[in-house]
Amino acid sequence: MTVTAAIPSDTESRTMGSLLAAVAVGAAASVSLGVYGKVHDPTFNTIFDFGFPNVLAMKAWFGTAAATLALGQLASALWMWGRIPGAGVAPGWAAPAHRWLGTAAFLISLPVAYHCLWSLGFQETSTRVVAHSLLGCAFYGAFVTKMLVLRSSSVPARALPAVGGLLVSLLVGIWWTSSWWFFTTVGFPGV
Repeated sequence: MTVTAAIPSDTESRTMGSLLAAVAVGAAASVSLGVYGKVHDPTFNTIFDFGFPNVLAMKAWFGTAAATLALGQLASALWMWGRIPGAGVAPGWAAPAHRWLGTAAFLISLPVAYHCLWSLGFQETSTRVVAHSLLGCAFYGAFVTKMLVLRSSSVPARALPAVGGLLVSLLVGIWWTSSWWFFTTVGFPGV
């Protein structure tokens, strides 16, 4: 009996190549942020606090808002793809709501990331802080990857939900290593 390996078709090779290219660009974005955060001399200054008493409180609350919006985006995606038992068919407004939830989560994350990179840099003061720094860099790389996958018609269809799920997971990890820590260490509401 002869066993032959399946040879991928030209189309399969192109789709995997497109996906790998998107992942490589996202990885480059992650590494670039990490390197910048490490070599940049942190200012330890608050650039803007949006009325919060300090930058950590602002970051904790903005991070909580971003994570909450991302979880809403995950729920809307699951609903649109029929993955919530008993929920029925998602209405027409679910797709635009999904996009706006993601856009809002990303925009709310930007002041937090800006303070992390500019004011604090990539720090290694504890395991929690290293994990937070790595997750933050990975989040923006995964975001770049998701945007590339979203706009490409040549990647496997299953790539988008996988990258979207990774993005939400990373944001929840960021929240856990920052906002959760803040609310349980400094105190809730922390303002």
